[in-house]
Amino acid sequence: MRAEDVKRVGVIGCGVMGAGIVEVSARAGLDVVYLEATPDLVERGRHRLEASLGRAVERGAIAEDQRRAALERVRGTTSIDDLSDAELILEAATEDRDIKQALFRELDGVVRPEVVFGSNTSSIPIVDLGAATERPDRVVGIHWFNPVPVMGLVEVVRSITTSDETVEFARAFGAMLGKTTVLSRDRAGFIVNTLLIPYLNDAIRMLEDGFATREDIDTAIHLGLNHPMGPLRLADLIGLDTCLQISNVLYEEFRDARFAPPPLLKRMVTAGHLGRKTAKGFFDYV
Repeated sequence: MRAEDVKRVGVIGCGVMGAGIVEVSARAGLDVVYLEATPDLVERGRHRLEASLGRAVERGAIAEDQRRAALERVRGTTSIDDLSDAELILEAATEDRDIKQALFRELDGVVRPEVVFGSNTSSIPIVDLGAATERPDRVVGIHWFNPVPVMGLVEVVRSITTSDETVEFARAFGAMLGKTTVLSRDRAGFIVNTLLIPYLNDAIRMLEDGFATREDIDTAIHLGLNHPMGPLRLADLIGLDTCLQISNVLYEEFRDARFAPPPLLKRMVTAGHLGRKTAKGFFDYV
């Protein structure tokens, strides 16, 4: 199947990233079914989608009739069988290898054999996910960036088992949704997080060591390097739990001290201070 022929998409997870993937797919005219673990999570995902589309109308990115049409194309479910007629699977589950592999293994028995599985993992090797299926040639990394409706990049990640046709399909699908794609080798962290995580960890260590205040660290990067925000606010936006998970995966693969999570990051996650998602991280969001 060609990317432009896809009409029905299944999305696994409707958290921050999953809801963004649902939104850009629906805004592109695709019918979307998203899978969540409980009815409560299905409802939360719907609210997240509605809020994001409402903001898009407010800033003039879409018209009100486009918002309504996008919402009409989306439905949530707790039954994996409801994804059986999907023509593309986009996975945005928790950044946990075992959880993702279990999902891929179950999906493999539900979705037609020719359907491509695209994972939004930010650090787990794609070959590990493909190995949980009978279609490793059709498993590819399609890594989006937060917030998905705004950010223009998608990393396409090719494992040693991913076919040329699947890579071409993934890049064409990204372009169809208005994204620029870059191609990465299948190595933990891919392009962006291999460069980003040491930078975030160094900023956290700088704060932990008392070298500078959180405000001065972020202001220095924001104004000195013309970044949209400093590293500590960026970590809060990503989610400190996600930063910790990615750091652990990278350190496990490379055993490089640059990737080792700082103790302060571990303590904050343990305390439930996860950044914007909990309204408290390196900064407060109330």
